[in-house]
Amino acid sequence: MQKPKKFDRNLIVIGGGAAGLVTAYISAAVKAKVTLIEAGKMGGDCLNTGCVPSKALIMCARQAHRARCASEFGVILQEPVIDFPRVIQHVRESIQAIEPNDSVERYTELGVEVLQGTAELVDPWTVKTCLNDGGEQILTARAIVLATGAEPSAPPFPGLDQVNYLTSDTLWDRFTQLQAPPRRLVLLGGGAIGCELAQALVRLGSQVVLVERSNTILPELDTEVSAAVTEALTRDGVEILTDHEAVEFEGSPERNGGTLIVQNKGNKVRLEFDEVILALGRQSKLAGLGLENLGLQESGRLQLDGYLRTTYPHILAAGDVAGPYQFTHMASLQAWYAAVNALFGDLKKFAVDYSLVPSAVFVDPEVASVGLSEEAARKQNVNYEITRYDLEHLDRAIVDGARRGFVKVLTVPGKDKILGVSIVGENAAELIAEFILAMKYGLGLNKILSTIHIYPTMSEANKFVAGNWKRAHTPAAILRFLEVFNRWRRN
Repeated sequence: MQKPKKFDRNLIVIGGGAAGLVTAYISAAVKAKVTLIEAGKMGGDCLNTGCVPSKALIMCARQAHRARCASEFGVILQEPVIDFPRVIQHVRESIQAIEPNDSVERYTELGVEVLQGTAELVDPWTVKTCLNDGGEQILTARAIVLATGAEPSAPPFPGLDQVNYLTSDTLWDRFTQLQAPPRRLVLLGGGAIGCELAQALVRLGSQVVLVERSNTILPELDTEVSAAVTEALTRDGVEILTDHEAVEFEGSPERNGGTLIVQNKGNKVRLEFDEVILALGRQSKLAGLGLENLGLQESGRLQLDGYLRTTYPHILAAGDVAGPYQFTHMASLQAWYAAVNALFGDLKKFAVDYSLVPSAVFVDPEVASVGLSEEAARKQNVNYEITRYDLEHLDRAIVDGARRGFVKVLTVPGKDKILGVSIVGENAAELIAEFILAMKYGLGLNKILSTIHIYPTMSEANKFVAGNWKRAHTPAAILRFLEVFNRWRRN
């Protein structure tokens, strides 16, 4: 394959989701000639089927829950009536309000050429785009960034092709057709997507069964966090079946609904459903890009180095297609590295820093984490101390009726250096930002303790957990001396 002597573009970005948009934006900002190619909707999964619609649905469900719990504050309301089409309208309106930020028009104004069509690598420097409105365009580029995202996994369960199953990508179109929430809903998968949807839909009136083959939901999180989410979902009415393996489906493709047969220790259970949602993770979206002909794809995955480069150093990847963390905020972070390494990697390149990757699950109460959990610390043979603060003692949590939860911090033994944080509670994803900043810049709990936090706020929990650490590490000898000193001062 002959490398061109000159190129049409400095960079071609394939995929208009979070990673592709940010990569293109950064490249245009440094005056590179960049083309962004997207076959579907701009904004990718996050805007159209993921983060935005799911959080809009969660907010609708939270309003219903608040109405039911209003009597705790002396406000007596009747059981809320769920206008499901209006709920889905709110979801659609939320997407529409954010769409202009990711639109073709905006990126064109920023200096990015946007082609709407399907891209294929003809050779390592040439991309052919079959345009959505007909015709094709062939361009060469000095560098290419793959940002095609991921798609829901659908394992080949026996009988799955006989039921009209849903995924996080397809459920929104199905919900648009419904006049009421699904009466009987089965969710297969106890990760973040499964837990969020289970709680939201049970609050909107569905009977929800959540099936997870591990012995706990959210198995990647701290065990206390997982237990807290289990308690919250169960309290709301979700039936959680852990240690249950999906065996087969029964149904008819001509109608919705069916049966899922699950197995636990040899015992089989039949779960009847009107709708079933598979929330079993997401896999890189690589088909149709021509990567097989270039040897860039191995077992359905891209092989990348620490700089996000494939075996061709000028072809890089970012976002969900790259992994290992499929978060929108990680896609945006990787996009910076992809853009800089693609444009200037032959002069200076930067390895992606994965040392501090926060995550959140937007259940109620929210959970958020960063750094090491207890389980991860033990597996890595890292010594640690635990300091925690329970929100039931926090003034703002008390008056807001948000006492459930805690802040849990792992530190180096005898020192205030933070190794990891797990938070369960109202706005946990907001509260953890202070710890992320502290860990990134090497600030310990003493610095958080000495920082003013407005009263009364939930953020005081961060200061109080630091105070708990300080009390536990006050030198006994100094306290004995101060006791004697103050006695002497009195006399």
